[in-house]
Amino acid sequence: MTRLKDVNSTDILDAIRLGCQTMCSVFNADDSDIPFFGSSVLPEAELNFSSFNSEAHVPGRHLNALLSAENAAGIVIDDECVEKHADAAFFSYSGPLPLPLNRDQIGGRLVNFRPHHLREGFHALYALAKYRDSARARELAEESIAAIFSYWDAARGWDCKRLTEELGLNVLSESSFIVGIARAIGPLVKLYRDTGYGPALELAIVLKEKAISGFFDVDGAYDRDRFGPHTHSTTCVMSSLAQLADLTMDSPLMNRVRAFYDNGLWEIRNGLGWVIESSLPDAPSDLGEVNNTGDILETALILGRWGHTEYYHDAERILRGHLLPSQLRDISFIEDPPNPENVDGKRDVAARHRGAFGFPAPYGHAPLGKTLISFNMDIVGGAVGSLCEAYREATRFDQAGHWVNLLFDHETDAIKVESPYTHSALRIRVKRPGPLFVRVPPWVEEEKIEIRGVSGRPQFTNGYLLIPSPPVGQMLSLAFPLPRQEIVLQQQERQIRTLLRGDQVEAMENFGADLTFFEPLD
Repeated sequence: MTRLKDVNSTDILDAIRLGCQTMCSVFNADDSDIPFFGSSVLPEAELNFSSFNSEAHVPGRHLNALLSAENAAGIVIDDECVEKHADAAFFSYSGPLPLPLNRDQIGGRLVNFRPHHLREGFHALYALAKYRDSARARELAEESIAAIFSYWDAARGWDCKRLTEELGLNVLSESSFIVGIARAIGPLVKLYRDTGYGPALELAIVLKEKAISGFFDVDGAYDRDRFGPHTHSTTCVMSSLAQLADLTMDSPLMNRVRAFYDNGLWEIRNGLGWVIESSLPDAPSDLGEVNNTGDILETALILGRWGHTEYYHDAERILRGHLLPSQLRDISFIEDPPNPENVDGKRDVAARHRGAFGFPAPYGHAPLGKTLISFNMDIVGGAVGSLCEAYREATRFDQAGHWVNLLFDHETDAIKVESPYTHSALRIRVKRPGPLFVRVPPWVEEEKIEIRGVSGRPQFTNGYLLIPSPPVGQMLSLAFPLPRQEIVLQQQERQIRTLLRGDQVEAMENFGADLTFFEPLD
């Protein structure tokens, strides 16, 4: 069985950069450069069109991620790549109603409407309005919100009769409110935050009220019959509600988010942030989806910023233990298929997949019992978008001072951090005056931290080590051991023994699976 090479658990920036490369490589030359949605690498490698999920879905995921990467990490994104995704997004809104629509087939009309994709549509329009100052995107967003208020009602749902009989659309009925329009809360929050367009916030709050009245209860329970089995919808609505609570300083709403995070979420996740792709009873027990993991990460970062430091620890373990390692970097096992007709979806498939994210097991790309291995092209957008949020939040400089929240290599105009996972110690150099707060993982014994470069007794507060007056321009060193511990990942029908060094996986049971991330744990 193959253990993968070039598995990353330390470099957020490189993962973002590689994912951006993927998103700029998956345009279908046989379909006016509309990006592909479908993917498979085994048993046969191919990229393909989807009758519901291509132009209505992928451009929004990719534009949100690409333009966030440019803004958060300074990665240069090719203008042509952005223009192609923007053209695809605008095309999806060019049907009989300003909502993201899809064609039945290449060359067909925009006739398929799935409320699920409103999230992705608003992500496209928000990103173009914010990062490219696109008046067209903002106008479409405003028209889309007006159309939703005209054709959807919180009590009655969608007016499918008007949509089908008057407009000729095929409306895909979603399994629940959470799987449908509720997903749009997050990008509506972003749209309001960056444009000030009031109806965007109004719609987000209407959706929020419905979400907390029948789904995200005070006890934080998860009920598949209410939420629907598509777990990514559950996690993305959770993160959306956290974003709305953060924007509006809504403590009761944030308490609902936290209750779900601490309780119901554990019905579908494990200790490294892996989440099962579907919660149906007969779903493959080891098949996950990285989008879901990214949503948990983003929620943890918000909860951490609200002063609940333990969620930063969860975020770091998620990054090191699952999200980063699950990126497709080693493509040596992928063979490009025969392509006598020169179909674009079969051209350079391995290289175009490099950097993607998909449906991994905790231990590798090939979940036990699955012969089809795929990396649907929307997922790289979700994962990279979440990595950008982690990159932003790794360190922060505000009125209180410098905050080191995640122990990754990181540099801004205010601080430089060298990680204890890539260096002999945690080393920090502040570039501006101000107190320094360094998050201390719960497995670190405070009395064993060796501090060099500053005098005085350290102060510990709310999970942070406080250095009140760090010298500007000088490197400080905090040395502490990264202890090894064995944990057991509990998920559905399986328990997976895992060896950690600090929060990084050294070895994991893989049950004889192929294409694994880590050394096997016997």
